Amino acid sequence: MHRNRQTKIVATLGPASSSADMIQWLFERGVDVFRLNFSHGTHESHENNINWIRKLEQSLGKPIAILADLQGPKLRVGKFETSEVNVKAGQQFQFDMDAALGDSTRVQLPHPEIFAAAKQGDELLVDDGKLAFRVDFVDNQCIKTTALVSGIISNNKGLNLPSTHLPIDILTDKDKADLDFAVSKNVDFIALSFVQAADDIVQARKRIQGNAKIIAKLEKPQAIQNLTTILKATDGVMIARGDLGVELPPEQVPPLQRRILREAQRHNKPVIVATQMLESMIHAPKPTRAEVSDVATAVYLGTDAVMLSAESASGDYPKEAVEIMDRIIFNAEQDVFSNKNTPLTETPSIPEAAILLAYRHKARIIAAVSNSFEAVAKISSLTPGIPILAITSDIKIYHQFTLLFGVCSVYLDKLPDANNPTEYKNLVQRIAEREGMVTRTDHVIVVLASDRIDSAEFSGMSIVS
Repeated sequence: MHRNRQTKIVATLGPASSSADMIQWLFERGVDVFRLNFSHGTHESHENNINWIRKLEQSLGKPIAILADLQGPKLRVGKFETSEVNVKAGQQFQFDMDAALGDSTRVQLPHPEIFAAAKQGDELLVDDGKLAFRVDFVDNQCIKTTALVSGIISNNKGLNLPSTHLPIDILTDKDKADLDFAVSKNVDFIALSFVQAADDIVQARKRIQGNAKIIAKLEKPQAIQNLTTILKATDGVMIARGDLGVELPPEQVPPLQRRILREAQRHNKPVIVATQMLESMIHAPKPTRAEVSDVATAVYLGTDAVMLSAESASGDYPKEAVEIMDRIIFNAEQDVFSNKNTPLTETPSIPEAAILLAYRHKARIIAAVSNSFEAVAKISSLTPGIPILAITSDIKIYHQFTLLFGVCSVYLDKLPDANNPTEYKNLVQRIAEREGMVTRTDHVIVVLASDRIDSAEFSGMSIVS
């Protein structure tokens, strides 16, 4: 669907937005990708949302992408006799394998992998970092710690071990069941939580078997340490700033966001910036000025998409959140693309040369006829500021193109013959006019890309006028 902006919006579905009417309203106001959060809901509720999305897509004739976000390996403490206890800074506190209910001095930690990996001097963070404990002693049954801050610890709170690579499978039994379900329903993207290394993606890809693209969620320090190899292995990344800001000092997150975006663009991988973008709109009809600046900053840095989480899933103002995010993106792009000039290398690639040609001839769009997600991502990652018309004969790729910056996706039963330039150019012109992207007198730059799903090669380009 051709919108008046190029950065995409991902919105999470939940109790506030799970209905056919609401999904249609959100899509028409700006949502490009719907996220299904498998930390919540049931397979039945997710299936209902998938069916509503696909039915809407058919009725409008426009692509809508679906992202299934897996819960991942959650580490939690056990339960307490009194549901919660007060911990004082400086006191001794023990985490152990004993299943007995906890008290003010200890609690169960039913994760043997933590005992195997933790070291003296490590920090354990509980309840999104609200409580911190320094490890003083560890064996295979017990971790003795000193509380670094005072606070309340209660039943089943989450636990983080930020400085340590944990030897855990990327897919839990729940994740495997959710993944198999999502793939059976033909979702377009699978988001993997708590990725630590490229091998996590390799393992998940074996189970997915090419049926969906993988989005690696970057939310652990180990993922940042292994960023280059993760980018080579994955199809895209999500900067999950919530958990990343728990496991790292919060002041480190903004420069990391910039670094990740820069590296992902260099590897031609799409990026979703996520978490607390319009957090106050869960309960307020307008965002804070800081939140507006946060969304705009992501646009200035060239993200492919920004994401709404609780704002659209369980908030009081899901419609308003989508509308204001759409307006923030539009206004930021008017600023950033007013004097856009994509820097070229000494020997420009075909995508770089196509963008330069588009600037010189004031072309309205760049068109790519291709079944390759990676090929179109190469053009998109250069953030040209010019809409990209991507024409494909693969229905899965048709949906997946929707996540990419600046890309308007169109499906054909059969691609035109690249050996017949006249047919090729005429078809592109007709489709671009039909989509409202050009008029008969506008210039169009056509990039000849591979029609193979597993190839990201280009063979040439031309101008249609």
